[in-house]
Amino acid sequence: MADRRLQVFYTVARLLSFTKAAEALHMTQPAVTFQIRQMEDHFNTRLFDRTHNRINLTDAGKVVFEYAERIFEYYSEMENAIRELTGDLSGAITLGASTTIAEYMLPALLGDFKSQYEDVNLRLKVTNTEGIVSMVENNVIDLGVVEAPVNNKNLLVEVCRIDRLEVIVPPNHPLASRSSVTMRELSEYPFICREQGSGTREVIMKYIATQDVSKDQLNVCLELGSSESIKGAVEAGMGVSILSKTTISKELQLGTLASVQLDPPLERPFSFVRQRQKFRSRAMEELLDFARSYCEIQEKQLTGSE
Repeated sequence: MADRRLQVFYTVARLLSFTKAAEALHMTQPAVTFQIRQMEDHFNTRLFDRTHNRINLTDAGKVVFEYAERIFEYYSEMENAIRELTGDLSGAITLGASTTIAEYMLPALLGDFKSQYEDVNLRLKVTNTEGIVSMVENNVIDLGVVEAPVNNKNLLVEVCRIDRLEVIVPPNHPLASRSSVTMRELSEYPFICREQGSGTREVIMKYIATQDVSKDQLNVCLELGSSESIKGAVEAGMGVSILSKTTISKELQLGTLASVQLDPPLERPFSFVRQRQKFRSRAMEELLDFARSYCEIQEKQLTGSE
């Protein structure tokens, strides 16, 4: 219902990139450029300065951007008000999740939500924590779910549950019979870690810094891009690692891996991340409430099992 050209302009102005705007809007870059030129022709002035492969808003562009923000906020409020009256819950939500959460937490959560709210269209983008925070900040996604602390004051961060990380080893490993292990003791063995930008890696490295062990002392033998590949490498006897307890339940049941608690324990938050000023639709509110309840149940189950 909202004017398509204004949507295109608003997205380009938010991201300050025709390429990123085209990706976010699922359009070609020439189509985005054409829409912007039509708006500039309509106002008979330039809305963007284009210099040295960079773009910035002109004074006129800044005025249009301010009004566009208000227009889209009122438009969302109008849709929300009508849906409240009619009892209709629909719309689209674009989520982003870091790899561990996308693989082990969201499938069941989103499946249960979708079965209850069939008319809500859910889209999911998966990358590491660093990428998710960037997408939230640039308005590419509506809501991010990440596995590392977020220290961005422009974003609203809400912890949804606490996750515990544990050492994983092959069942015949010398540490497998231990109830706990220190980071200094772990540094004696080949260590397999996640890639740069991973929330799991960031949390582990911060933990190491508090345990009087330097990064150089950690005997890193491999860097891999997913929990599944790390579990496979540990099972093959290539080294030890630290992973979320959420990711290893199947392997522990099958006996292909053993887990050992760190001393002191290592925990981290799983958090929702969203823009502070962005208007939230009723569908988004329902999803957040649903996710909070789901995380609370999971937390109780985890606590009860220990």
